[in-house]
Amino acid sequence: MANDASLREHLVKLIKGGSAHLDFDAALKGIPEAVRGKRPKGCPHSPWELLEHMRIAQSDILEFSRDAKHVSPPWPAGYWPASAAPSSSSAWSKSVRAFRADLEAMCDLVQNPSTDLYAKIPHGDGQTILREALLVADHNSYHLGQIVLVRRLLGAWKE
Repeated sequence: MANDASLREHLVKLIKGGSAHLDFDAALKGIPEAVRGKRPKGCPHSPWELLEHMRIAQSDILEFSRDAKHVSPPWPAGYWPASAAPSSSSAWSKSVRAFRADLEAMCDLVQNPSTDLYAKIPHGDGQTILREALLVADHNSYHLGQIVLVRRLLGAWKE
């Protein structure tokens, strides 16, 4: 396809963010450890819960996209952490690193010229890599917006 390289480039930019919405690093930059496990009044999730949900969902989408033997977590409980707060600062850092690694892996999958973006994933029920890439971008941008809102409500967001 003549515009395939252009499409892949646009998908990667969409997945990484920074055009129409902020990127992952900007949403998490400078978040105080003291508020990572706090839920603002009226909000169902803390920054930790949103981070972990994004990490788990993105990992599931990535693994589904590339591994026929992958088993998704049970819905919905398997997509959310057990507690509102991380067990430690290192748990937070580990989650951030894992999210970034899976984000890059999804971008690598999209950028690989041997990946047929339009072919149905054989072990799926009609999904394509294009659809899964768009799902990652959409899901992440939605929850990054939530993280910013939660940070604002907790007084932990500086524009």
